[in-house]
Amino acid sequence: MQKFDVLIVGAGMVGLTLALALRKSSQLKIALVDTAAVTELDESIDVRVSAINVASKNIFENLAVWPTIANNRAQDYQHMHVWDKAGLGKLDFSAQDSTSLPPEDNLGWIIENKVIRHALWQQAQLDEGIHFFTDHKLASISHGDSEVFATFEQQSSTQHSSISTPTPPIIAKLIVGADGANSWVRQQMNMAMIFKDYDHHAIVATVECPQGHKNTAWQVFLPTGPLAFLPLKQSKSTDASVSTSDLCSIVYSTSPDEAKRLTALDAIEFAKELTAASDGKLGDISLKSERFTYPLTMRLAQDFVKDRVVLIGDAAHTIHPLAGQGVNLGLLDAAALAQTLTAKLVKHEEITTEFVNITELKAFSRWRKSEATEMITAMAGIKQAFSPQQSPIKLLRGIGMNILNNFAPAKHRLIAQALGLKADLPELAYKKDLL
Repeated sequence: MQKFDVLIVGAGMVGLTLALALRKSSQLKIALVDTAAVTELDESIDVRVSAINVASKNIFENLAVWPTIANNRAQDYQHMHVWDKAGLGKLDFSAQDSTSLPPEDNLGWIIENKVIRHALWQQAQLDEGIHFFTDHKLASISHGDSEVFATFEQQSSTQHSSISTPTPPIIAKLIVGADGANSWVRQQMNMAMIFKDYDHHAIVATVECPQGHKNTAWQVFLPTGPLAFLPLKQSKSTDASVSTSDLCSIVYSTSPDEAKRLTALDAIEFAKELTAASDGKLGDISLKSERFTYPLTMRLAQDFVKDRVVLIGDAAHTIHPLAGQGVNLGLLDAAALAQTLTAKLVKHEEITTEFVNITELKAFSRWRKSEATEMITAMAGIKQAFSPQQSPIKLLRGIGMNILNNFAPAKHRLIAQALGLKADLPELAYKKDLL
């Protein structure tokens, strides 16, 4: 039997951020369970990327992992260009238009998921209070009044020999499910979810844009859904003909039938479709990676807390990727939960009292569910606004976009939302010098 204060299931970006945030403010003993291996960094660029806003960057800075991330292909962008393929509407955002204090140099960063996870994992490995369990998956969880009990499967989950030393059960004060959209923890606890099929599939890939990304995030709304070109950074080009500012990650959200048609095209024809869809604004595009497709579904847990189990990140909510805010919501969940659990603890004191307060966890749940619901509602509204409609509606939509593009107060508010700088942020989401 092994005893810990907190058991985190899922050592992805959100779970690792929670572990580091808990240790930054306390002496809590953390167990991390995840059998997914960490991807070693090489010159190959991962098609799975995240748009990291300023609030999330502040979290990484305060956890001392940002320098490592920034030195490994973190592409900053200062501009966003959004336009309506079916009309005349457009929106242009710039970091220079931000009214935040202190002023921000960037709107955000596009970073490969493997780069972020690798940096967080390395930092967590240095902390003697964080213990990794990577050989076996969990088999069951049960809870009592003051503790939670978790057992492991006894067959090895690694690619090594199937004969392995059994992992003893874990007793913890709290279990956190940070194990993704199909959360095993959520299923074990029968925590109710609200589901809605977006009727969209996302196609992701890496492409070359010969006119360069210009440190800009590009997004065009097509009749079938949004297509985003997210700027990527290459630390060293393996192709002398490819500029380090020519690569973009695409997220093409479209109907299932259209996604099937597009992925069946050969690389040249697919690239031609992207060039036409983007009005040639990035040049004659070419495909530089495999294409991956996955269905888009809205998920929202009815409650993020049940007994001594908490859900965060995609285990608690998933949203449409058109604004790139999914991972940022999850990182704020992690920072908020760490703040909730450690608010009354002293960093250098041994944990001798009960630190799990169900009333405070319920308040955390309301806090984070409110923000997730707000984001889900906003994404649904944007998706609906750009759905195929009759010409008069398209005209009004274009007029509205152009008015908004020239109305400074509303534009400043949208920029603040993109930066992630809003009221009621966890303390870790503020700059170091403001803490």
